[in-house]
Amino acid sequence: MITLTQLEYIVAVDTYRHFGKAAEQCFVTQPTLSMQIRKLEEDLEVILFDRSKQPLIPTDVGQRIVEQARVVLTQAEELKNIIRDHKNQVSGVLRIGIIPTLAPYLLPLFIGRYKRAYPNILIRVEELTTRRIIDLLHKDLLDVGLLVTPLREEKIIEKPVFYEEMLIYAHPEHPLHAKKEISPADIATPDIWLLSDGHCFRNQVVNLCSYMSGAGGELPFQFEAGSLETIMNIVDKEGGLTLIPELARLDMNPDRRKNILSFTTLKPLREVSLVYSRHFAKHRLINLLWKEVREAVPPGMTGAGRGSVVEWK
Repeated sequence: MITLTQLEYIVAVDTYRHFGKAAEQCFVTQPTLSMQIRKLEEDLEVILFDRSKQPLIPTDVGQRIVEQARVVLTQAEELKNIIRDHKNQVSGVLRIGIIPTLAPYLLPLFIGRYKRAYPNILIRVEELTTRRIIDLLHKDLLDVGLLVTPLREEKIIEKPVFYEEMLIYAHPEHPLHAKKEISPADIATPDIWLLSDGHCFRNQVVNLCSYMSGAGGELPFQFEAGSLETIMNIVDKEGGLTLIPELARLDMNPDRRKNILSFTTLKPLREVSLVYSRHFAKHRLINLLWKEVREAVPPGMTGAGRGSVVEWK
């Protein structure tokens, strides 16, 4: 007879491709996990994993069984959620991944209120790149991501929460402060400072400059940094400009706010969404999180019609 525990073990081995790591994540000893998987293979009369390869890989039939095991485990979790809903209980573990250009500005707005409203939900938050969040969602190592969309990623659901404007942060003596009209072409200059590769916000800036301004080929970007705060500090001391998301302005001191400019020819936006796997079973937790985040941001940021969404992929 196949047990849910055995299914959890084979999913863990498929995720980590290592018996030791899988056992650690399942809070059992490696011999216990290996014995249960071997027993399952004997009962099914098939080999689930090719143990001659390092890292371990599932056999063809093993891959099909693991995929079905993920579905069964998700459905089992959904049964638990139905019982919780019936008893009006809001509890469970919610593993959240959030991108670095959102984390310092968005998390303080909602995380405390969410925790106070739902004290029985254990929240685990990691700051990760978009690519890493998607990878962990596919592996069921994260429940939900807070990031910039659209992704158009297979088996990933996107639930837009708000739309924030892409703003210009320029040194007080920068010529842009004297312009009455500012277009994307005005920021495609050698004195723009960018986030390093791997950040979706960097890709949006490049797309905004190259596609909306009509510039082709290589753009004259000379320097890249790892955080928006670093870049703004460099602009303050060395000159030039950069782009920042709208939420970065909320807690900014008055002197720095004077350095912020908006585009006049269009309003470029980035779409921020909750994203999760199609197999994700904790729908109530997702809806509660969506509601809390949406209520935490300024009301004017929730409408898609306030500007033009700039894609990053």
